[in-house]
Amino acid sequence: MAGAGGGPPERAAIPSGGHGIVGSADAGAFLARLVRLDRSAPVRLRPVGADRIALWARLPWQVLVVRTVAGSGGGDVAVGAADLLAELERSGAALPPRRDAQWRWPLPPAASRPIEVLPAGEVWRIARAAAGTLRTASEQGVAGRAVGQRALRDALLDHVAVLVTPDDPPGPPVEVPQRLVQGLVRMGFLGAPEQPGPVADVQVRVAGRWVGLVGPYGAAWLQKGTDLAVMSLTPHPNG
Repeated sequence: MAGAGGGPPERAAIPSGGHGIVGSADAGAFLARLVRLDRSAPVRLRPVGADRIALWARLPWQVLVVRTVAGSGGGDVAVGAADLLAELERSGAALPPRRDAQWRWPLPPAASRPIEVLPAGEVWRIARAAAGTLRTASEQGVAGRAVGQRALRDALLDHVAVLVTPDDPPGPPVEVPQRLVQGLVRMGFLGAPEQPGPVADVQVRVAGRWVGLVGPYGAAWLQKGTDLAVMSLTPHPNG
């Protein structure tokens, strides 16, 4: 599953070969969108089974995103997203210089459970409404008062776009903030809104203190109620 992550490794293995990515078109689409949002972002390559690699990244608005592509990497490593994109664009197989120390965030647990299914069209509607709200507030202010662009953006991202009350098993309401919606849409995990044929629905999933939106092409995850902890991939003497 695109949303499966897992905790941090005990030690990052040293790959014996290159980046190992076979699904270069899928990986390139992920990396191109990421680089447009943050040119200096690291991307974490994490093997999933024998023939898949999960590409993890953190967006500027604190959301973790992941897309799983074909490949068989030699270890759990972080590299520069722009460097890896350039390598794929020239059909190269080399692993770019490692940037393990720049990866500072834990991943959600591998096991998660679905609590709701959202129609893809509704997710698109929520994302477009947010964009319209931001545009109107930027041009006209709020209650007649001008508001800074950053303050508007942060308030909008923190807005609860969907509130889900689990019923199997019952549990407290789960908030899905606009941050997750924007992560899913901005990374292309819903595909193009005008693409022909039906678009797969979006799952709302939870894994411990994490909430995720899982689309047909990838997932966005956010840790609830706490800032993301700082955690480097660089090995330490005590593991």
